[in-house]
Amino acid sequence: MVQFTDAFSGFAVPDLEVARSFYSDVLGLEVGEAMGQLALTLPGGGRVFVYQKDDHQPAVFTILNLVVGDIEAAVDDIADKGVRFEFYEGFEQDARGISRSMGVEIAWFTDPAGNIIGLIGREIG
Repeated sequence: MVQFTDAFSGFAVPDLEVARSFYSDVLGLEVGEAMGQLALTLPGGGRVFVYQKDDHQPAVFTILNLVVGDIEAAVDDIADKGVRFEFYEGFEQDARGISRSMGVEIAWFTDPAGNIIGLIGREIG
């Protein structure tokens, strides 16, 4: 059986410098470099590889979920930095975009490349 020594996921963006600024300055994540591309270090130690793809098309699903202790404060902080939260048909969301209809608090926004990111709060119920 194969013995894996490490694992990480990745996603594409059309512009690495725009991504670096967003993930570092707006979201406050640790952003480094790997293989000439970007490497995000996530809370808890996970890593995500971010690579440039000139013909990038955003995924139609959530590519990254970030967990917070206070979703309302986190939504306000991120929105104050110019990020717009998404509203999706079929989900009950409040005026800020927070849904509490799936057993967990969640709000969605996109990075500058259009990739969907979930902001996860506390479990409900």
